[in-house]
Amino acid sequence: MKITKTLQALSIILIITTFSSCGGGGSFTAGKPGNLGPQPDPQVRKAQIANEARGNFYYGRRYHVNKTRFWGYLRKPGQPWSKSKLVIMNEDSKRQPDRFSENGSGDKRFAFDQNYEYKIYGNYLSQGGYDPNSNQFLPQFRLTGYQLMNKNPGWIFGPDDYYDPNKLTIRKH
Repeated sequence: MKITKTLQALSIILIITTFSSCGGGGSFTAGKPGNLGPQPDPQVRKAQIANEARGNFYYGRRYHVNKTRFWGYLRKPGQPWSKSKLVIMNEDSKRQPDRFSENGSGDKRFAFDQNYEYKIYGNYLSQGGYDPNSNQFLPQFRLTGYQLMNKNPGWIFGPDDYYDPNKLTIRKH
């Protein structure tokens, strides 16, 4: 009888742990509201993207997760974030904006620009790269330039985006 109750309890804990760690295919983390800011309303964001400047560049959103080496998401002008790609940044031509020590402080530390939005110049390379800490093969982008656009743009894929610096929680819907 004790063994049966113990197994039942362990089964319940396993089920709860499994479902609470699932992202459900989107960026929502069970039980946690989005924390990248309420702005903008999804329809306002859609209109902003439809009316944004076009050119030979990408819009990039820095997305940093501790111990990973991907840079963030890139999308073509006029395309929604759902069409973006999580990329590894190749710095052969230009260093990324946050290329500082991981032990620095303030805006002089690696990843100080979490969730900043940039215009990103460069091109995709034919060979991708592997980020062992997130266990992903990702496109590699050769950076040639960047321009900071917004330090507080809000959510990326939806208002329920939940950022956790220690695990991959923000994914395309």
